[in-house]
This record gives sequence, C-alpha cells and structure tokens, in this order.
Amino acid sequence: MIPYNKKIVLENGLEFYGYGFGADREAVNEIVFNTSMVGYQEIVSDPSYTDQMVVMTYPLIGNYGITDEDFETRIPTMGGLIVREYNALPSNFRYTKTLSEILEEYNIPGISGVDTRRITRIIRNEGCQRVIITDAGVSREEALERLRNTPLKHDQVSRVTCRKRWFSRTPNHKFDVVAVDCGIKYNIVRCLNAKSCNVTVVPCTSTVEEILAFQPDGLFLSNGPGDPEDVAHVIEIIRELRGRLPIFGICLGHQLISLAYGAQTYKLKFGHRGGNHPVKNLLTGRVEMTSQNHNYAVDADTLKGSGLEITHINLLDNTVEGLRSVEDRLFSVQYHPESAPGPQDSSYLFDQFIDLMRK
Repeated sequence: MIPYNKKIVLENGLEFYGYGFGADREAVNEIVFNTSMVGYQEIVSDPSYTDQMVVMTYPLIGNYGITDEDFETRIPTMGGLIVREYNALPSNFRYTKTLSEILEEYNIPGISGVDTRRITRIIRNEGCQRVIITDAGVSREEALERLRNTPLKHDQVSRVTCRKRWFSRTPNHKFDVVAVDCGIKYNIVRCLNAKSCNVTVVPCTSTVEEILAFQPDGLFLSNGPGDPEDVAHVIEIIRELRGRLPIFGICLGHQLISLAYGAQTYKLKFGHRGGNHPVKNLLTGRVEMTSQNHNYAVDADTLKGSGLEITHINLLDNTVEGLRSVEDRLFSVQYHPESAPGPQDSSYLFDQFIDLMRK
C-alpha cells in the first residue's frame, strides 16, 4: 500500500490522512462541504469559494477532467479541495487537462483518500471551522499551532473583482446591462447574452457616475465570496441607484441589496452549497430545485419596514431566498439560476429582469 503523504487537521483537533494532488503546499482555510453530484470544475473555478477548502460529498471526483470552455472565472481562487477518490485518468472527449493539473497550475492544494462522509457530518454538527492541509509527517500539535497562528483572510471581493471593465457582446442586442463584479461567474454573463443583452462588467470599486456613463438599461449585482458587510461601497451604489434603474442581484448581490435597504445578514452554521436545495416561490406557490453557494443569509426579522418583500424561502431551513421591491423595480435571489438547477426551474428570473428593462 502506498503510504499517505498528506493530511488535514481540523480546528477541533481531528486529523485525516490521505494522498496529495494539485499544488504541493500547506494551506489554512475555512472548511465547507458541497453536495453536488457533478460540476467540480465549476465549483473549483467559482470565485465565491475564495479562501475556502471544499469537501465534495460525491465520492468520485476528476473522472471527466477539465474542459477549457467550462470555467466560471479566468483565475480560480479556491482554497483547497478534499475528495474521497480522485480519478487521474478522465474519460471525456472534451477534456483538455486533468483536475490535478489545473489545481497545480493555480496553486490550489488537494487531498484524496479521506473519509469525506465523516468530515461532512462534523461540519454539519459543529459548523464551519478552520482546517490545515499539510505533510503527513507534521505532528498534530505542530499542525494545530500553525492553524491557530494563521488568521483567516477577509475582504475577498476586493481580490477577485476585475481590475478594469470588460465587455461581453451579443448579436442584435436589445438591452445594455452593467454588471458589478464582486466575483461574477461567467455563466451569468452567458445567460444575459442569451437574452439579447450586451453586458459591461465593471469593478466593484466603480462609481455611480462611471456606471451611468454606460447608459445601462439595467444593473446586475453579482455573486461573490466573504462577508457582505465588507463590500460597503457596493451597498452605497445600490442606495444611490435604486428606483433609477431595474436591478437584479444574485447570491452576494441579494445580501448587498438587503443591507442597502437597512436589513441585516448573519453567518449560517455551515452554509448552503450544492445543487439540490428546494426553494418555494411565494408568489406562484411553485417549488424550484436550486443550486446554492453561500455562507451568509438575510435576517428575515430585520426586513420589516425595509420596503423589501420576501418572494422565496428555503424549504430546508426557512431562510430568505428571494426579495423584491415593486416600486423600485428591483429583485434578488440567494440561489444561482445560471447553474441550471432543475435544470430550468429558475431561468424565468432572467426573463423577469428583461421585462423590467423593457417596461
């Protein structure tokens, strides 16, 4: 049997031995889990996972490789990847590289061979916590000491936002949308293009004047990593532009809208991550299967008197999944309609945004 060469040590002192793949380096991050059965490339390249080490609950990862066209961002910033079984010999006519090659290219460490079911239960019972991935020969005491002495990073949005504006155009466009990049996924831009929108993606540090200079028909607020209260500048943008433009927010954008209207957010025990969360649309009574990735949620009690109406709730824990202001032509959802959950349960949200701009 090949000896273990890597291990992870949780903040609670438990350690799990395994085999390294991807970047050969030590890292300290927050540990979270994702229940998706497919889509590991989209997860690895989702900027919302910045500084997070992700446990995949599906046991076999890497079997269809990596495809150039399927990235969600240009430079992946995930903290690390933890899997039960890693497949280094993918079978897929589209694949161009293995998962390990991509992780190594972007300096992301991975570990396989660990008990991901037990780790997931620990996170569910105890909540998110810090974790270190290190060499198998490092003692548990030394690993815990390094873990305690490495603070978690903050203000991730400022590190993943684009540095200059960029355009994504489509033939015979009908609408012009400015998207504020807090860590935007490329498939959101593709979905807007498919709805005849030219999209101008701007940094989260852009001013209201710079946004209005593009003469947009609507404003989109993207997903992104970290604590929404760290993104104070975008909250001010929302306060200045609400009622002046149709606004659509997804995930972090949803949380930023709630903060702009005076509500509050809080950190969930272990977050929502995966493609199997049932969400009820309170306006239609329909239940959608949704894809999610977030650590924070909107506090429903603080929405009273804010001017925002709850439109969707999560049927697993009754957290707020959607908001709107009819008067201000604004709405948002906590989940990801562009991730094809259902697979088309939530695509109507982009049509809803189009209707607001048309009117």
